[in-house]
Amino acid sequence: MRKYFVSFAGLCLLCTGLGPTGAITAAAQEQAASKTPPPKVLEIIVETLKPGQSGSPHLKTEAAFPQAFRDAKWPQHYLGMDALSGRQRAVFFVGYDSFDAWQKDTDASMKNPTLAAALDSASIADGALLESLETSLYTYREDLSLAGPVDIPNMRYMEITIFNVRPGHDKDWEDLVKLYTTAMQKVPRAHWATFQKMYGTQTSGSRYIAVVPMKSLAEVDQEILDGSAMAKSTSPDDLKKMSELSAAAIESSESNLVSFNPKMSYEPTWAQADPSFWNQK
Repeated sequence: MRKYFVSFAGLCLLCTGLGPTGAITAAAQEQAASKTPPPKVLEIIVETLKPGQSGSPHLKTEAAFPQAFRDAKWPQHYLGMDALSGRQRAVFFVGYDSFDAWQKDTDASMKNPTLAAALDSASIADGALLESLETSLYTYREDLSLAGPVDIPNMRYMEITIFNVRPGHDKDWEDLVKLYTTAMQKVPRAHWATFQKMYGTQTSGSRYIAVVPMKSLAEVDQEILDGSAMAKSTSPDDLKKMSELSAAAIESSESNLVSFNPKMSYEPTWAQADPSFWNQK
């Protein structure tokens, strides 16, 4: 989605996602039962790896975590991904219905001695390969998202964009995204979910992320084409307004690609959708 916005507004920074909005097309409203809605609370864990520790070394230590949860028949699941751009790192998404659910999951895992011991052992081995570890918590912003739940089991990549918003400019940011969302409704394939950071590394202003799940990286090529076509169908006044809001609101942004890794994931019954992919353990 960043590519849509760059070509659309003529900017060098911007957007991405995975979720519904209050004003979407009728086609997007007809969501299939198999599609997964964005979580209300999203825990993101980023492991930055030491040089030379990606690939097989990290997969070996990381596989111990999902195995521990499988042995415990743990009800909470998560998605593990490898970064395809930026620094060598692993990214984990854990979705919850609420912060209360997050706390209960954390408390329960600590009170399970077998699981806690297995996770401690796995953490020691995995930690030796890491340069840094960061955990952040985000809340879903449905009003800043477009085109609803997606068929996550059949997705293989995500485009993730971080937006750092200048202090005092959250209203400008919201106005910008809503203008952009209205324009993007003309593109049938466009979809993203926006999340706002509540806890994690301090920034000068607010931080938002937008996430676009994709079946293949060919969708990035299509984004570029769709963005160019959309820009031509948007009024000069709207383009000018978005450019002004972007300059006022956005301090910085960064986009990266990640790929799903079944060996680092503790997924629910996704293997039914594609056994050849999700059964790789």
